Formats: sequence, C-alpha cells, structure tokens
Amino acid sequence: MNRIENAFKNKPIFMPYFPLGYPDLDISIDVIEALAKNGADLIEVGLSFSDPLADGPVIQHATQIALEKGITVKKSLEAVKELRRRGIDIPLVLMGYYNPMLAYGLERFVCDAVDAGVDGFIIPDLPMEESEEFESILNGGRVDGSELPPSYRDYPLIQMLAPTTPNDRMEMIARNAKGFVYLVSVTGVTGERKSISEGLGELINRVREHTSVPVCVGFGIGTPEQAKQVGMLADGVIVGSACVKTIGGSANPVEAAKQFAAEFRNKLR
Repeated sequence: MNRIENAFKNKPIFMPYFPLGYPDLDISIDVIEALAKNGADLIEVGLSFSDPLADGPVIQHATQIALEKGITVKKSLEAVKELRRRGIDIPLVLMGYYNPMLAYGLERFVCDAVDAGVDGFIIPDLPMEESEEFESILNGGRVDGSELPPSYRDYPLIQMLAPTTPNDRMEMIARNAKGFVYLVSVTGVTGERKSISEGLGELINRVREHTSVPVCVGFGIGTPEQAKQVGMLADGVIVGSACVKTIGGSANPVEAAKQFAAEFRNKLR
C-alpha cells in the first residue's frame, strides 16, 4: 500500500498546503516538518511560480517572497529529500504550475521528485486534455520511447474538479482519477471564505458517483470549525491560505505550525 492510500485509512484526513521557501527555505522545511509531526495526514508542498493563476493574494504573496529569496525547483526537491531524511513519512504531494516543470525537463523533474520522496503531483494549470505527456512519464514512458524503471511508475497526477465542471467532463475526470480527487468547493481563486458553500454535499456526491478514490475539498476553508463541517462530507480537508497566513504572519512560524496542525486535527477527529 502506498503512502497516499495508507493516509486515507482514517478519514477525514487533514491536508495543509505550505510553499517551500517562505518566509525562507530553512524555516519552510521546519514548518512542514512541524505540520507533519503535529497532525497533518498529507501535505501539499508548494512549488513557487511567478504567475500562480489559481492562487489568491495570501499564497501569491508568499510564493513571491519565496522567489525573491531564491527558491528554485531544484532547491525545492532537495528540501523534500531533507524532510524524508528527518523521518517524515506521511505523503508529500507537490503542488505547482507546469512552466517550471517544463523548464526543468519533465522526465528529469519526475525522476528527481520521486528520488526525493514525492508521492504525487497537483498541477492546477494542466488540464486533463493536455496532460498526456506528463501522464506518459508517470506511467513509465521516457521521452525517447524507452521505459523508466518500475520504481518511477504509478505516481498520481491529482486532478481538480470545480462546481463549474460540466457533468460529462466531471464524469471523465473522476472515472480516471488516481490518488484522490481535489474538489474545489467554490469558484474563483484560493482564499478563506466566511462560510462553507451551499450544495457542497451534493457536489461531493456527484463526484463519488463516478470514482472510488477519496474526494477531498479545498479552497475557502479557513477555520477548524469549517474543516469539521467539510470533514463530515468529504474524505479529506485541504487548507491552504489560512495555513500560509497564520504561519507566515507569526513571530515563531514553527510553533504556529505546531498549533495550527493540532487544532485542525483535533476538530477533524
């Protein structure tokens, strides 16, 4: 059983997002370690990009600072490797945009990510219809037509669905989903909302009609109470902007991360 499958044995799971390099690289590694050791079941590890179209102002600001401090894809993968050296054994899923991966080289990126200890990938600006090349590498196909060793295969590209996704497209994406489905609970960019969107339970049920993989909800979840509400409906709760804002705005980010993870874990359990 891989790490992602194992994480979902006790649902709902808590899935914070935090970008590497914010407020600097060393602190971000310590923060992610603290999240992992104090309640996170899976962490979305952010790769910074200069044009994060799906992200709201909190995450845009954080990733911009990370870029100004010199974060790169290579440094990010080394940071994941460091987290594994520290004994972090929960799933670490890379969340980032396609352009830096292309610039790095897709085959090299996937292999280096797997070697570092990554368990999966989320790419908000790579729609399913354009993901064939990336999926091919994840399934073991090299660019030159040969095959990668078995140890580099079967890592999931996590697909995203939204309330605006047409039914036929939702069915197609959900039916082919691997790892888990990332269900965007609201229209628009990331960021905290005052309340959980109406109709979320119905939306989750629509997705579950077409897949057996876990359905996890993100965008707009800002408090432990909201996480508890969503956790009663979904298999996992994704918290991004609130996590970045709370931890990044603290005088002691690592302690803030410990407290943040513990509060959300306690509410969900």
